[in-house]
Amino acid sequence: MTPAVLIENLQKRYGSVEAVKDVSLQIAAGEIFGLLGPNGAGKTTTLRCLCTLATPDSGRIEVSGDSVLENPRLARQRLGYVAQEVALDKVLTGRELLQLQAALYHLPAAAAKNRIAQVTELLGLKDWADKKTGTYSGGIRKRLDLAAGLLHQPDVLVLDEPTVGLDIESRSAIWSFLRQLRAAGTTVLITSHYLEEVDALADRVAIIDKGTVIASGTPSELKDQVGGDRITLRLREFTQPDEAESAKSMLQGFPFVQEVIINEAQGNSLNLVVDTQSDALLTIQQALKEAGLPTFGISQSRPSLDDVYLAATGRTLLDAEIAAAETRDPKKERKQNMR
Repeated sequence: MTPAVLIENLQKRYGSVEAVKDVSLQIAAGEIFGLLGPNGAGKTTTLRCLCTLATPDSGRIEVSGDSVLENPRLARQRLGYVAQEVALDKVLTGRELLQLQAALYHLPAAAAKNRIAQVTELLGLKDWADKKTGTYSGGIRKRLDLAAGLLHQPDVLVLDEPTVGLDIESRSAIWSFLRQLRAAGTTVLITSHYLEEVDALADRVAIIDKGTVIASGTPSELKDQVGGDRITLRLREFTQPDEAESAKSMLQGFPFVQEVIINEAQGNSLNLVVDTQSDALLTIQQALKEAGLPTFGISQSRPSLDDVYLAATGRTLLDAEIAAAETRDPKKERKQNMR
């Protein structure tokens, strides 16, 4: 079956910056595909190349079997793109903005009227359609942006960080809406650095780091590749280093314990990787008690997508976000240059 989106060996530079080094993706029709990675990883550039907003230096991009580079007009008819930043004219009503969008897509007047009625109903915008967008909350603004992206009934809806900055209620409403789209047969490509968002929505995931795909598969497949459950253990609210080392030495002696790491940044807590489906938690608690070591807090969980990223890159997504923010901070650069 022809994939809804095919990207092979995509490369894109901006001067000396290699924004996308080598990205290859294949997205099936009717699935939600998540593109996960920190800011600056190349997610947005990949989307801009797909949506004809940027020209790649090399690579192959297809939508439903047709080349985006050779037939950009056809690609734009099949794609709906909702950018990270919502850009609305505050003096227009929601309906007027959708009418303008319909005109840009050359929709006949009657078809545009019907379609605007459909998307405003679908996204719960009927009570807001005739109010100026300058009065909208962030969640309503994002819904209107989604309505504009869906107005021409695209085969593939492309969303760049669709819930960034939104409250929990608005995020939940958009998640529910995206699941409805998938059920109706629309393909959805979503980029995010929210782990729980991609985990909850995506049928399949690709993780991008420094312009390259470093892992891909279903969320369950990616987690299974990491192996083992995760246990977080705190002996005290602020554990002394020698006490943490003592506990680490003891825990490493258990055959079901794969790895123990002392996290100094979190009060010398201990992070363990243990065999799945073992009675690790009870065994560890009993061993600590017998050794006279306290237990301030302990929890066990399945691997997360952050664990997948950590296994592939040696750092968490949060660490990558912080590093990227520091790189972009001109004040920090000036301070470093003054030293």
